[in-house]
Amino acid sequence: MQLLDWTILIGTLSFIVFYGYYKSKGSKNVKDYLLANNESKWWTVGLSVMATQASAITFLSTPGQAFHDGMGFVQFYFGMPLAMVVICVTFIPIFHKLKVYTAYEFLENRFDLKTRSLAAILFLIQRGLAAGITIYAPAIILSSILGWNLKVLNILIGTMVIIYTVSGGTKAVSVTQKQQMFVIMMGMFAAFYFIVSQLPEEVSFANALQLAGASDKMKIIDFSFDLDNRYTIWSGTLGAFFLFLSYFGTDQSQVQRYLSAKSVRESRMGLLFNAAIKIPMQFFILLVGVMVFIFFQFQSAPLNFSPAANEVVKSSEYAQQYTDLELVYAGMQRRKMELNMDYLQAIENNTDDRKALQNTMEQITTKEKQIREEAKELISAANKSTETNDKDYVFIYYILNYLPSGLIGLLLAVIFSAAMSSTASELNALASTTVMDIYKRNLKTEKSETHYLNASKWFTVMWGLIAILFASFGTLFENLIQFVNIVGSIFYGTILGIFLVAFYVKSIRGASVFWAALLSEILVIAVFFQDILSYLWLNVLGVFLTVLMAFILQQLNNFRHRPLTA
Repeated sequence: MQLLDWTILIGTLSFIVFYGYYKSKGSKNVKDYLLANNESKWWTVGLSVMATQASAITFLSTPGQAFHDGMGFVQFYFGMPLAMVVICVTFIPIFHKLKVYTAYEFLENRFDLKTRSLAAILFLIQRGLAAGITIYAPAIILSSILGWNLKVLNILIGTMVIIYTVSGGTKAVSVTQKQQMFVIMMGMFAAFYFIVSQLPEEVSFANALQLAGASDKMKIIDFSFDLDNRYTIWSGTLGAFFLFLSYFGTDQSQVQRYLSAKSVRESRMGLLFNAAIKIPMQFFILLVGVMVFIFFQFQSAPLNFSPAANEVVKSSEYAQQYTDLELVYAGMQRRKMELNMDYLQAIENNTDDRKALQNTMEQITTKEKQIREEAKELISAANKSTETNDKDYVFIYYILNYLPSGLIGLLLAVIFSAAMSSTASELNALASTTVMDIYKRNLKTEKSETHYLNASKWFTVMWGLIAILFASFGTLFENLIQFVNIVGSIFYGTILGIFLVAFYVKSIRGASVFWAALLSEILVIAVFFQDILSYLWLNVLGVFLTVLMAFILQQLNNFRHRPLTA
């Protein structure tokens, strides 16, 4: 990185932190601090909802996901628009009518305190873990660039977020997220332009898409019924529907975004705006990853994109074997470059050898994958604790090695802006839930507004420190974006099941739903560790088990208390 990159990176991040602090300092009470005094416009709500979900993980992992597996991951978002409609019709009017600070307040009105506390605690566990990962993701990148200590970077990133989140609460989060989304999208469009412009002169964008299709990267919809396949039209529509219904309807980090709106109408418009934009945005980010894949069809690519993994194996007894694999891999890449140009020429001339060329390309691709797997085995043999999965390093490798000075700083600012926006929302929501659902509700004496305002700030600091601590001891889990979604899927189904019973099954009481939710969560965790279902189906399982067992327990309770007849 050059001086221009550092200037853009530091200047962008400093502006966001100080702007958020300046625009939102001096909250007078808890409502102002936690709900931004219900003054947010629909576009602020929509951008804030979008920025909360679009963490640094989105912009690190999604292009890498597409690089390796193609566009199929976009199916994950197919259930979102329907989930948004359900939330707009059912959830938002009730939350606004009750004037709640958190989603879980509603559960005490409907059931009892222990059910409210259970849902709040499940949220705190999963969102606390996710907050650590959103800090950890960009810290990995900067540590690999500068060679800095990872734990020190976790502390620096977490501290930046804590500063403006503590100072201004929800208003600070919403105000800064508008600037962050602007930086994010500007950076991604710039990256896409440069990737396409750096392809060989004879390779147009249309040609790039043809090559991507020939390499099976443009398959968007999978109609198979394989439950082990994570991304199909069924898991993306049904499984992800329950995930997004729970995430946007019951996760306080999102609920707090639209609870800050001026009215029900503003909240609805904000969510529908997000529903309309999110799938195209994710499609575009995946397409960036596919274009990176095409770019490396004409450029040499490393055997493993992770700098740490390469360093470990090259300083071990397996260095020569790894070097030999690199030579074989480089030769296959050169051969594939020739085949790519021949394939495009065959398309242009409409000759009959296109199929044969495509089959040869597929054979080389299969061999490349085998060599990469052999390389991972060598890395693991050199050091078992080293992460061999390099999906999260693909995009940053391209950024650092092929983008011009200035744009590197901008793309790094994108990654950090996304990390800060999502982490700020998470800390804000964690503090809100802790204060309103746990701390305030269990105090025996009433305290002043100032007391709860100060408590909200201190709990924000506490959760920030917990997130930093988790990030400092976290490790890559296959792929960062999948890790966050897996953590959510373990807990979201049960939480959503509680809310669905609350909204739609009036005959079920608190004791039944409490024990049903507790048993459901235990069973979902057991299914996850037994690796029985793909993680997206855990959402469906959690909902089904919670609702079914709550109904059964209520019927048993009704039968037990049924009066005897003569």
